[in-house]
Amino acid sequence: MTLQELVHKAASCYMDRVAVCFDECNNQLPVYYTYKTVVDAASELSNFLLLHCDFQGIREIGLYCQPGIDLPSWILGILQVPAAYVPIEPDSPPSLSTHFMKKCNLKYILVEKKQINKFKSFHETLLNYDTFTVEHNDLVLFRLHWKNTEVNLMLNDGKEKYEKEKIKISVSSEHVNEEKAEEHMDLRLKHCLAYVLHTSGTTGIPKIVRVPHKCIVPNIQHFQVLFDITQEDVLFLASPLTFDPSVVEIFLALSSGASLLIVPTSIKLLPSKLASVLFSHHRVTVLQATPTLLRRFGSQLIKSTVLSATTSLRVLALGGEAFPSLAVLRSWRGEGNKTQIFNVYGITEVSSWATIYRIPEKTLNSTLKCELPVQLGFPLLGTVVEVRDTNGFTIQEGSGQVFLGGRNRVCFLDDEVTVPLGTMRATGDFVTVKDGEIFFLGRKDSQIKRHGKRLNIELVQQVAEELQQVESCAVTWYNQEKLILFMVSKDASVKEYIFKELQKYLPSHAVPDELVLIDSLPFTSHGKIDVSELNKIYLNYINLKSENKLSGKEDLWEKLQYLWKSTLNLPEDLLRVPDESLFLNSGGDSLKSIRLLSEIEKLVGTSLPGLLEIILSSSILEIYNHILQTVFPDEDVTFRKSCATKRKLSHINQEEASGTSLHQKAIMTFSCHNEINAFVVLSRGSQILSLNTTRFLTKLGHCSSACPSDSISQTNIQNLKGLNSPVIIGKSEDPSCVAKVSEDGKPVIGTQKMELHVRWRSDTGKCVDASPLVVIPTFDKSSTTVYIGSHSHRIKAVDFYSGKVKWEQILGDRIESSACVSKCGNFIVVGLAVPYQWTNLFIPVYLTIRAKNIFWFP
Repeated sequence: MTLQELVHKAASCYMDRVAVCFDECNNQLPVYYTYKTVVDAASELSNFLLLHCDFQGIREIGLYCQPGIDLPSWILGILQVPAAYVPIEPDSPPSLSTHFMKKCNLKYILVEKKQINKFKSFHETLLNYDTFTVEHNDLVLFRLHWKNTEVNLMLNDGKEKYEKEKIKISVSSEHVNEEKAEEHMDLRLKHCLAYVLHTSGTTGIPKIVRVPHKCIVPNIQHFQVLFDITQEDVLFLASPLTFDPSVVEIFLALSSGASLLIVPTSIKLLPSKLASVLFSHHRVTVLQATPTLLRRFGSQLIKSTVLSATTSLRVLALGGEAFPSLAVLRSWRGEGNKTQIFNVYGITEVSSWATIYRIPEKTLNSTLKCELPVQLGFPLLGTVVEVRDTNGFTIQEGSGQVFLGGRNRVCFLDDEVTVPLGTMRATGDFVTVKDGEIFFLGRKDSQIKRHGKRLNIELVQQVAEELQQVESCAVTWYNQEKLILFMVSKDASVKEYIFKELQKYLPSHAVPDELVLIDSLPFTSHGKIDVSELNKIYLNYINLKSENKLSGKEDLWEKLQYLWKSTLNLPEDLLRVPDESLFLNSGGDSLKSIRLLSEIEKLVGTSLPGLLEIILSSSILEIYNHILQTVFPDEDVTFRKSCATKRKLSHINQEEASGTSLHQKAIMTFSCHNEINAFVVLSRGSQILSLNTTRFLTKLGHCSSACPSDSISQTNIQNLKGLNSPVIIGKSEDPSCVAKVSEDGKPVIGTQKMELHVRWRSDTGKCVDASPLVVIPTFDKSSTTVYIGSHSHRIKAVDFYSGKVKWEQILGDRIESSACVSKCGNFIVVGLAVPYQWTNLFIPVYLTIRAKNIFWFP
């Protein structure tokens, strides 16, 4: 029995029923094809391919298209040649597609007309081709001729056997040794192959997998019975063609007289719209998906729509990833929901599914906590499941690796031509067998060793996902150094709570190093977590965090306090860690101390011998002094308690009660040098202010006594010409053009088109309401500085030209106003909603706000 025979058998009974529905979800009516239309279109394509394709070996035809109403007809048409269809994803990286086609030695490929330009632009430098227009089906046939490439499918043992037996590859089984055919699956047989895929590559180099009809048909037949599929069902094509569960979705529908719903790929990225299309417009009854794809809906939408009491969904089969915990599954179900939920498990190398388990209704309704994960269940039709220990012996109890196979459940990997019947494939998945039941533990690559102990990172994800505040999450082992938990949550303030909860339910070696909030989980075209994209998100996250950059010894105290609070999961709004704080007394332990040491050494860029002992036994002030003496040994940099950078003012209520401002005394003496500093300031509303320039120019003999006041507005901006400052003078009628200014301040004839380019970026943590303040020293423009504050409580000084952070301070509340510069040029003052003490690199300043009045005191 072949896939196309299954469809023809159903079509003979349901010719006039709807076989395929395509909804573009763009306010236009969906398009429907009956079984008769699908079969007729497939026959036309088959005749065309037989006319134009000259097969000289293995029959394989590529299919380069997006999901659409004709998709089932195109697949069926290729199968009827007979040939195997080879799906190529138009949106996949061209290098991966080219590698796949080259590895297959693909001779023919059908390209959707809408995708012609993309196909040519991606592959024209690598391919020579002749084209044939396919009428009525919107396809173009390319004959591929590989340049400078020798692709030989007969490698290793397969090549030796082939040459020894001198069997010519043929389209007919007459040339194949009969005895060999009885013992082996042979891809050279005319009706052998159904389709060709490649593995996702998430666990290594992608492998080519050639799937015989005999391997996949048992899946279709068994699911028909298990899901009780009838002509009244509507199945959704959730998987891309390059992911083998799509075969089950397509042929389970078309072999049962049911309808297959197809939507554009872009709609799958819009959870609320997709839920409306599936369960309101088309009343989908059977959904097969990865847990990640389901999580994209969000727990609220799952409960209110997907798994509600009134949902159309009769069957939900989840596979391709670790199955959600029972606690999470229960939280997703609306009261009164009757959807049958299945755990399906398998690998592409033994396409597609191997085991299945239906979650009992009483288990879903139970409130008892279950420590074990959901079991894998029983083998599907024709499938053999074995669990083997590290020595390769099959075990009946205990932990080991899963091996899958069966007499006809055999696929061809990479260059294999013949494979012994009953071959068992290692899955890389570890399970535990208890009382005859198999429970999934995790993939081989999910097992890590952290702090000297074994850890399955999927355990961390399951525990985190069970927390009510977590919409969905994923865990990565970043660079095999840090355990990162990515979390989707509507509440950005729950990080501290989540950390505390994880410490309750996880052993200390399993608590993540960092928690990163993201808007949604990235997933691959196969609907699985995109680990590479998560790593990029984290890399960008740490690059943007200014806390990880040490600009000098003056910056160390703030950075150390941040790392201290981060490691101990202390509130970020805690203004200052007391100098006498001890690490172990503050909630630390040996594992956290190692983490703190690692973060400090990464911060300063060097190893710090003896620091671990200091962390475990001394105060944060002593830790700070130890770091300073190690990193800056030639300077007198011992920290004094009187140099505290931040402290809340006390007795705030006294001010509130009296309604007057209390002038606070500084804990440091203040003296301002008399040196004259000349500078130009650019502030809000294009205000330009020049300070001390008159005195400087007079002192240096560059300005007459007729020079006007230092305060210069836009109306008398011409008085800045002698400062040699970067002020643009002159206007162009074209607002997109800029007038050039010469050294003497006169506009140069002609204009130049203005282009905007990003010179640098600097992350402030939260939104910015304050306008930047730019201070330009008159005689040293290279030290021009931008001062900016944000709602994250941060104010920072950034070099105007390089974007390097010169210094940064975390204040007591959000900053919504622009900073101001003092007339002497030594102060930068900014207002807050709470009183606080602030110190820049040189001058300590006290500042408080009451109503509209700002007071600052030396």
